[in-house]
Amino acid sequence: MALAFTLDPALTPDLRDGILDLWTDASNAGGAIGFVPPVDREAVRPELVKHLAAMAEGRHRLLVGRDAAGEVVAAAFFAFNTHRLQTHWVWLYTVMVHPRHQGQGYGRGLLAAAADAARGFDGIDAIRLSCRGGLGLESFYGSCGYQEVGRIPGAIRVAPDDHRDDVIMLLPLG
Repeated sequence: MALAFTLDPALTPDLRDGILDLWTDASNAGGAIGFVPPVDREAVRPELVKHLAAMAEGRHRLLVGRDAAGEVVAAAFFAFNTHRLQTHWVWLYTVMVHPRHQGQGYGRGLLAAAADAARGFDGIDAIRLSCRGGLGLESFYGSCGYQEVGRIPGAIRVAPDDHRDDVIMLLPLG
């Protein structure tokens, strides 16, 4: 079953709670989206509020994927560059698919929808994202057309004795 994707959906309490639940559940399943399990909704909430504030300021946009029942099961945030020499590409942040739906093509669908959305943004030539090394994410993103363009060894500390590479990926939109 394909997801229905919406760019810039109306921010309702149900949508906010759906994203919060998605982010918490994906993090607790080992998703590399800013947290290390275990995490609860109250730990995730301040990060979501930062994203929502950036949306209100026009610095971020939201892409949401819903299943047939209308549940939020995938999401990603776009962040626009403010530096005048980098406004031709956009960041893709907090890319997540609910763990119970992983392996069903929803991640590929989310990335394809993100690329389609970004093609509609004025002056955007590429999407850039970073991912945590050691989880195979760079292979997944690579299979979706992204190219590894940089790597910072040990830049992400997930535990005192566990440092991961910060892998930078780019998807040209041309």
